[in-house]
Formats: sequence, C-alpha cells, structure tokens
Amino acid sequence: MPYQFSDLRDSCAGEWRDYIEHRFVQQLGDGSLAPEAFQHYLKQDYLFLIQFARAFALAAYKSPTLSDLRQAKDGLQAIVDTELGLHIEYCREWGISEEELANLPEARATLAYTRYVLDTGNRGDLLDLHVALSPCMVGYGEIANWLNSREATVRGDANPYDAWIAMYESEEFQDAMQAEIRWLDERLADVSPGRFEQLTRIFRDATRLEIDFWNMGLTLSD
Repeated sequence: MPYQFSDLRDSCAGEWRDYIEHRFVQQLGDGSLAPEAFQHYLKQDYLFLIQFARAFALAAYKSPTLSDLRQAKDGLQAIVDTELGLHIEYCREWGISEEELANLPEARATLAYTRYVLDTGNRGDLLDLHVALSPCMVGYGEIANWLNSREATVRGDANPYDAWIAMYESEEFQDAMQAEIRWLDERLADVSPGRFEQLTRIFRDATRLEIDFWNMGLTLSD
C-alpha cells in the first residue's frame, strides 16, 4: 500500500494528539486562556511567520518542477503580501504595536522550531521540507475542526479568541490544508519503507516542537 499523510499522522498519534488537544488550545477554545499568554503567542507567531516565509523561499530553491516552483512562490507571496499584514493588524487589536513586533527577540521555542524546519530543508529535499512544515500547515486546520467538535468550545462574542478559530476554520485555510495533504499524498506514495521512517522522524520532531510552541505561550517563556 502506498504511504499517505495519514500514515505520518498515525505513526506519531500520541504526539499529534498532544499537539492538537494541547491545554493552550483547549483554553483558547473555551475562552479561559490568559490574555497575556495569547499576546505572548501572537508576538512569537509573528516572528515564526517571517521564518515561515524564508522556508517558502527555500522551497522555491529546492523545487524540481515548475509546478513546485509556482507553489512555493504563491506561499511566499501570500505570507509577505497578505498574512503578515493581517497578523500585524490583529496584533494591534490586542495592544501590540508594529514597532514592538519589529524589535522582539525570538523565544527559544521559536528559534528551535523555525531553525529545525530550515535546517531540515537545507539538508534534505523538498519533501523533507514540506513534512517539517506540515504540522503547522495541516495542524492548525485540524485544531480548528477539533475545537468545533467540542461542546466546551465557546463561539462568538463570548470568546475573545473566536477570530483566531474563525481564521483556521475558514474555507480559504481549509482548502489550503487539503491542497497540502494532496501534495504530500502524491509524493509519499512513491517512497520506500526506509524513506518513510526518515520522514516519520522529521514529522515527529516538528510536532514535538509545535507542542513546545504552545507550552511557550502558556508559560510566557522566552
């Protein structure tokens, strides 16, 4: 049987569950998350987005086909031209100025995660890079869907974090998530068992680093 993204997820089921159902996520869903924890996460997520853009630039360099090159270019353009601007505006709503964002130091969890992704992409090929990025590119969409499946999740004005959930449940993000899964499924179908084990280690490490990113938000660690 050819491998699929679901096989990666199933091979790291415990880590994936700890990431998707993290206490930070649960508190965000029921509205009980401390505002300072969310603000700390937002600041570091801005720095993460900048490194995420660099990862798409690396994906362009690693692209073996014109189709892959176009995909990388579209991802980079979306982050630089759209997502960073939206993030800056959202941070402003939470009392975080663009000047403050521009002068932020990276927390250790941000450094560890983003540099792991870039190092993985530099050492490996385009599939290695996509697998390292997939806990973010797929996971946030799954988190939104998981939150919407929970009775404890509060939606609307009663939850100050409702806009965050709405962002990742949106048709645009869900479509992008499914497109990424299809891309991974096509490439994973051709890999050998040994190669799949290598990719599983990358996926597991990246998922663990996502968990650390949530922990950073809860503990306000730098």
